[in-house]
Amino acid sequence: MKENPWEERIYKQPKKKNDVRNEWERDYSRLINSAAFRRLQTKTQVLGLGESDFYRTRLTHSMEVAQIGVGIVKWLKFGDYSKKLKQKKLEKILPSSALINAICLAHDLGHPPFGHGGEVALNICMRDYGGFEGNGQTLRILTKLEKYSHENGLNPTRRLLLGVLKYPVSYSSVNNCSSYEELSSSKWLAKADLQKPPKCYLDSEKEVVSWVLKPFKESDQTKFQYSTPTERHNKPSYHSLDASIMELADDISYSLHDLEDAISLGLVKKEDWEDHKEKKSYLFKNFELNSYQSISDLEKDLFSKKSYLRKKAIGELVQTFIMKIYLHEVPGFNHDLLKWNATMDTLHLELQKHICSLVYSKVIKSTNVQLLEFKGQKLIVELFEIFKVDPFRLLPKSALTQYESIPKEHKNERMRIICDYIAGMTDEYATKLYEKIYHPHKGSIFDRL
Repeated sequence: MKENPWEERIYKQPKKKNDVRNEWERDYSRLINSAAFRRLQTKTQVLGLGESDFYRTRLTHSMEVAQIGVGIVKWLKFGDYSKKLKQKKLEKILPSSALINAICLAHDLGHPPFGHGGEVALNICMRDYGGFEGNGQTLRILTKLEKYSHENGLNPTRRLLLGVLKYPVSYSSVNNCSSYEELSSSKWLAKADLQKPPKCYLDSEKEVVSWVLKPFKESDQTKFQYSTPTERHNKPSYHSLDASIMELADDISYSLHDLEDAISLGLVKKEDWEDHKEKKSYLFKNFELNSYQSISDLEKDLFSKKSYLRKKAIGELVQTFIMKIYLHEVPGFNHDLLKWNATMDTLHLELQKHICSLVYSKVIKSTNVQLLEFKGQKLIVELFEIFKVDPFRLLPKSALTQYESIPKEHKNERMRIICDYIAGMTDEYATKLYEKIYHPHKGSIFDRL
């Protein structure tokens, strides 16, 4: 029997004898047992690690995104929308629970330490060597860096990679060098907003992306990789079906679960919510509730001192957003995995973004959070610079072996090895390593990082 192209792996790995799992379940198992996934437990989500053991990390965020992703698929398959789905004969194209779980759990694997501060720092350091972008790094981890196979990373299925390919355009095709602010001699002294990378995959992964898109017609591939010019970098235009589900789950989690943390910490108060709500009050007037009689009842629980009531209110918001998701047809594509995308109705999508903007203004852009990001930006740049100057002396053996295997004239590839090493660090590891190198009173030859 001919193999389903979406179940194929770059490197063929037959199942073990008596392995009853399907290919998506194998992907899921590999992912949750990977070192890259475990490292997410000590990578910053929004609030800095060490502030408390209560607030979310990249790991807990990824788990919540996966839970919402599964909820979206189940809603589409079995909720009120399922009748329309069956009329269009589309139920078979939706991902299984194991597959969407794996895609969502993998979506943040490539994010470096210190959140977006680390991402900006590595893009600064890699400016002349192919750049850096967190989603693009995820693809490298899955297909090259994670140690599940000799040289193919976790060697996941083609469909998992398509779902994780959030931005199907290469760095060089969308990067606009003129949009970056000129750097000073101290590279870390840079405004983050003027150093952000384009949304893309890295040029080093072109062969992988070509393999992922191989089952599509050439016309679909060309359209799928189209990007729209913007004031800064070009912007990708399209998602696959699975990536659109993952992105909705990510956005819902990002806006609501981070809001929950912000309320618990006191960064967002009831009066902040009321002021923000007033700017687009019409969105709340038309908001459909399931378990509450009115929006004021929900708000009372949302800002209650009792955590279980806050949890109930957040759960209500999550469920409401999920129930406003449906499939829409994207014109111009032939293949169902590109032709159909999950989307949220206009009113609720605008409301979700409005809530997200409150979290962004009160939490992410707050001075304390930005100070942590800036500190991470400085730390990452200085680590990169010292490894770049004397890699043979300072790189650990595993990274140095890879570095030495690359010819001297292939400077981009050598710098990518340094970038991979730093991007894979946790916040804690990066901080301790920095102190060991730069602080004379810190560190010992017997220290284990």
